[in-house]
Amino acid sequence: MALRNAVLAALLEGEASGYDLAKDFDASVANFWMTTPQQLYRELDRMETAGLISARVVIQERRPNKRLFSLTEAGRAALHDFTSEPPKPTAIRDELLVKVQAVDGGDTEAVREAVAERLEWSRAKLARYERLRDRLLEGRTEAEHLAHAQRVGPYLTLMRGLAFEQENIRWSEQVLAILERRSASVT
Repeated sequence: MALRNAVLAALLEGEASGYDLAKDFDASVANFWMTTPQQLYRELDRMETAGLISARVVIQERRPNKRLFSLTEAGRAALHDFTSEPPKPTAIRDELLVKVQAVDGGDTEAVREAVAERLEWSRAKLARYERLRDRLLEGRTEAEHLAHAQRVGPYLTLMRGLAFEQENIRWSEQVLAILERRSASVT
């Protein structure tokens, strides 16, 4: 998937600056798509040149001027085309899993520390996703939100991010317990 498709999907929320998009990516889209602000700004320029988005300049007195981006009809058509295509299969590419695979011939303590770090990272990310869920629900139940929200896509992808981090936590805790038991039985 190209970054442009993630940007087009993010702009369904409405007009946004590059800064706002980068912030939104970090808060919501990061559960399934990672990018740096530099990559995002380069992609915005390419998308504007291609006519997928348009930009307008907002003059600010005490701050630098900013550009606000919005979808064009061509951008909406490109997003429609993208959603019409079957997705490519995904595969896990995770350096931590390679380290765990090699734990028997490597530095067990370093692998344990790496898993513990992933556990803390996943717990923090899960907490951020839970706060985002609370903001999206705005006091409604999940069923009410899904039945009446103007857009459900952000919530549906958030559900996947929540499940992913919950599974990361479960797996990390299990790996740490196994490594601890094995360590105790060796000594």
